[in-house]
Amino acid sequence: MSDVDDLYDDEELDLSTLPDDELVEQCHDDLYNGLAEEVIEATEIFLARGWAPDRVLNEALVGGMTIVGIDFRDGILFVPEVLSAANAMKGGMAILRPLLAETGAESVGKMVIGTVKGDIHDIGKNLVAMMMEGAGLEVIDIGINIPVEDYLAALEEHKPDILGMSALLTTTMPYMKVVIDTMKEKGIRDDYIVLVGGAPLNQEFGDAVGACGYCRDAAVAVDMAKEMIAAKRAA
Repeated sequence: MSDVDDLYDDEELDLSTLPDDELVEQCHDDLYNGLAEEVIEATEIFLARGWAPDRVLNEALVGGMTIVGIDFRDGILFVPEVLSAANAMKGGMAILRPLLAETGAESVGKMVIGTVKGDIHDIGKNLVAMMMEGAGLEVIDIGINIPVEDYLAALEEHKPDILGMSALLTTTMPYMKVVIDTMKEKGIRDDYIVLVGGAPLNQEFGDAVGACGYCRDAAVAVDMAKEMIAAKRAA
């Protein structure tokens, strides 16, 4: 932990007195600890100091969530802490999102995500959605028990880079193939990166149903999403 934390111990730390580099570090710490009010305050201070919205997003918020993602992957943080950090990130994003839209800054990418028909599990899906947002992607979460028609409608409406599908039951896993096959029939399969995940899935299954990638956990999903979007845009 940093010297900034020592200051924080007296509970009287005035974020506005910190120079930019220390405020970035403090924002990372506050994100890590799930302190939403402090993250919101830091976001507002950066903007008041003339930082561009995309700089605040990338350096203060995404930078902090990257640390959270690494520690989650390495087993230092667990789901409750990650959800808490992602919730703090949302506070900052609520301020930045309209400003980013105004400046027309290109987003890292856009994702539609939902749990497949017959399955009402959403903790894993929610975690992936929050971690994707934490990495700077725009995420449209269409919920649970999603039939193929709703996936197609969401793709049509939002034109995302990625379609993410989640399943926690072995009985609902095959529905992912129904969605992908329907996309093929409609000639739109190649327009989207399709990522699948969920506890009972594995790489073999992902390959068998025709997904672009199988995501073992939320941290892997974020890395894969960023790599695939970059490759797609480069092509």
